[in-house]
Amino acid sequence: MVKFKRKTRSAPGAAKSARRRPPDDADSPVWIYGLHAVDAALNNPRRRCRRLLLTPAAQGALNPPNDGRRRDVTPEVVPRERIDAVLPPGAVHQGVAVLADPLPPPDLTALLSAGPDAAADGPIVVLDQVTDPQNVGAVMRSAAAFGARAVVLPGRHAPRATGALAKAASGALEAVPLVHVANLARAIDALKAAGFWCYGLAAEAGPGLDEVRPGGHVALVLGAEGAGLRRLTREKCDAVIRIPTRDRRSLNVSTAAAIALYEATRRRP
Repeated sequence: MVKFKRKTRSAPGAAKSARRRPPDDADSPVWIYGLHAVDAALNNPRRRCRRLLLTPAAQGALNPPNDGRRRDVTPEVVPRERIDAVLPPGAVHQGVAVLADPLPPPDLTALLSAGPDAAADGPIVVLDQVTDPQNVGAVMRSAAAFGARAVVLPGRHAPRATGALAKAASGALEAVPLVHVANLARAIDALKAAGFWCYGLAAEAGPGLDEVRPGGHVALVLGAEGAGLRRLTREKCDAVIRIPTRDRRSLNVSTAAAIALYEATRRRP
């Protein structure tokens, strides 16, 4: 097994990373669509839902909320064309859509200071230059499946929690905090100060993921396919490792995240 020595445990000003930077229009209601995404939104007591549109064929397809009643919205049964009209062209809505307020934006410092009963043992995923909402949503779906504590990404040049992201996340947007930060490098400093070992992933890196046995809490730092990790992000990581593919070919970020999350979870001490 490969062991790494950390250069520094913390950095001055690391706490500043907790000052989240939500994307533009973060307070505006969004249309969430698709059965799993809508089900999860309706069953999330932290989510305020304003309108619920259903086609006649979709009536009865949704699971009743956990409290046994539709909390704050009355279903409107409408033709499919009415739902098509409020969503982006080509949105696969499966006959359901809900207009919902955004969730309260999570704060990284509060998340890291949460007690041990707050899903605190799971890894954290950090995304650098990942701008496709489908990819972010797919990463969130894997994060929920493997018990990740949060997904962290920059406030700028990163997708907000749109309907497309929620659809790709298939309900995980309601379960895994999506944390936007003002500065990704300072966020990594804050993670290290909180006891996380931060591993960047790159196809051309030396040690393989299968050679590393993380000690304690782990943050997995991934870049976009092609662009990869930015120089400063890479330098902030404790180590840069690779997923051992046959020809060191670059994987899609959501595929890489799923593999890394599985391995990090499986190999935890």
